[in-house]
Amino acid sequence: MSNLSSEAPSQKQVAIVLVTGILAVSTAAVFIRLAIAATDTAGVQFSLFLAAARLVIASTVLLPTWRTMQFNQLNRQGLGFAIAAGVCLAAHFAAWITSLTFTSIAASATLVTTNPIWVALISWVWFKEAPNRITALGIVIALMGGGLIASSSDSTAAASHPLLGNLLAIVGAIMASFYFLLGREAQQRGLSIGRYAAIAYTTGAFVLLPLPLLVGGHYLGYPATVYFYTLMMALAAQVIGHTAINWSVRWVSPTLVTLALLFEPVGASVLGYIVFEEAPSSLVLIGAVVVLIGVTIAVVGDWNRSNN
Repeated sequence: MSNLSSEAPSQKQVAIVLVTGILAVSTAAVFIRLAIAATDTAGVQFSLFLAAARLVIASTVLLPTWRTMQFNQLNRQGLGFAIAAGVCLAAHFAAWITSLTFTSIAASATLVTTNPIWVALISWVWFKEAPNRITALGIVIALMGGGLIASSSDSTAAASHPLLGNLLAIVGAIMASFYFLLGREAQQRGLSIGRYAAIAYTTGAFVLLPLPLLVGGHYLGYPATVYFYTLMMALAAQVIGHTAINWSVRWVSPTLVTLALLFEPVGASVLGYIVFEEAPSSLVLIGAVVVLIGVTIAVVGDWNRSNN
């Protein structure tokens, strides 16, 4: 973490950190599926356990940040937005991780990375920032691709209830979009990235922590491999992946970062095929390509609007 200083890095350094972040985030779905395969109690209870554990571990890593935080000097609105973002982050993980119990890695990873579409739509309603024609075209195309994926009825061992899993992945994307927007509002009100992340992650951890117990789940008694995969998911995808991506946004265009993130479902799908020999159906593949094209068009359209 020492290399992530405030001094402007070279383009090569930014590229290395960004690629590292995307690769790290891409491992999340595989670690989740490995954890699910290592236990006989896969279901909503176990998904909530994974979601809670991920944020508990991440917030624990950020404990040193709390020692330097003086709440009387924090903007109250910024603090409120950070807490709200944490709640949305908890909902994002609860929905998305559960989706991997019911649908394929390719479908889930593609649908959950449609954030630019939902951010554009939410911004239209919330901030009255109407999308231009190019962005609107991209939204329509992406929604059509999402419809193809969501309507996939292929039921396999890896996708026992694809419609439910696909819908949960979409809910996860929507919640992540609120998380990004609320996070932007919090940082615009003076919260540093480190303090914002500490508050949001910890809030999400507190929200998720009791949920597994409330639905009949538990935290103890799982095989040792489950805890290993959970730890790896939290450290790789959350601590390394999210930190690297958030840092990259400081030095390069958010549009470029968003476009780079479109490689996450590609990486997750490749890893899913290597580890589980999980080949998505042709309908899911076609839908994924359509979604990625639509999101790319929407992001380019938003970039053009921002620079005009």
